[in-house]
Amino acid sequence: MALTHDSFRPGQVWLDTEGERIQAHGGSLFFENNTFYWYGENKEKTTPGSGIWHWGVRAYSSTDLYNWKNLGLIIPPVLDDESSPLHPAQKMDRPHILFNEATGKYVCWLKVMGAGSHDTQRSTVLSSDSLLGPYEIVHAGLEPLGMSAGDFDLVVDPDTKKAYYYFEKVHTDLICADLTDDYTDVTGTFSGHFPQPGPPFTREAPAHFARGGVHYLITSGSTGYFPNFSEVASAPDYHGPWTTLGDAHPTDPSGTSFRSQISCIFKHPHKQDLYIAMADRWLPQLPNDMPNVFDSVAAMAQGAPRPEMTPEQAASMGAIMAAGMGENTAIADYVWLPIRFDGEHPIILWRDEWSLDEFEDSSDIITSSVAESAR
Repeated sequence: MALTHDSFRPGQVWLDTEGERIQAHGGSLFFENNTFYWYGENKEKTTPGSGIWHWGVRAYSSTDLYNWKNLGLIIPPVLDDESSPLHPAQKMDRPHILFNEATGKYVCWLKVMGAGSHDTQRSTVLSSDSLLGPYEIVHAGLEPLGMSAGDFDLVVDPDTKKAYYYFEKVHTDLICADLTDDYTDVTGTFSGHFPQPGPPFTREAPAHFARGGVHYLITSGSTGYFPNFSEVASAPDYHGPWTTLGDAHPTDPSGTSFRSQISCIFKHPHKQDLYIAMADRWLPQLPNDMPNVFDSVAAMAQGAPRPEMTPEQAASMGAIMAAGMGENTAIADYVWLPIRFDGEHPIILWRDEWSLDEFEDSSDIITSSVAESAR
């Protein structure tokens, strides 16, 4: 039965037009032929004890951003080869797709942590003649610039069509690397930013967007699936220099980005100055009053004792950890919120409910086959 939504309800269970949970985590939006496409990690089988990290990349389509039709798996899991980067146990994350106007190809990058330790993370690159696939692997086991590459974002300059790859050099800093003309590899030109001694300080989950000639990156700390505070930085160029502006969620007293992690910033092609922060609430079962994980780990890393918990907090946290809830992302939810601007400072405020009608229509509506912000 088709469901009709006419607003966004951050943190609420979001069902597709067939009444099933939307499974497009760590994902992005793509705008093509006046249709929105939402794609991401399919976590429907990622339950405690399953040994399944993902079940491919799933896509959905919509004309209004509220109601989403399930289009199925555009990159299915590979089940008969445990060494394949697409095997469900190989821990594939955060698909990002670019359209290359010169080659006519859709290029998808994946982060693959492997079945064992997460200390070495690699990239897999695929290409297709269609956004919805089928995709063929171009590179597997890629260590760009000889580095272990974690969470990432891809961006294409709307004027030059040059592409850039922002990735976490695992447990150290954030790298901006130029992509080759076909978007399937790095050129060797890169810059490093936000150096840190290691988790939880390391900045991961970069989400890039540009507004009025200013570039922005919103990142999170490194605390696994447990939420922490976001941090926004601005720069005059893709390669910086970057100036840290502070928490993008300044009204959240918990310091957990409203218990979510941003994966993408999408500029609405039909609305004036509307940027939408797409985030995953990976662990909706966490208690609202749980201690801030980042603060606890950061304090201990600097020699402070572990913060005290109330008996209730300790019991709740212990039950979650014992049950293996850290991997129960099959029930993860989404937190989509509009970005407001205080001058040039992006701010994300909580809304129980909001709609596109609150924003003025753009005077320069994008109707081309691929939107400027497509990714």
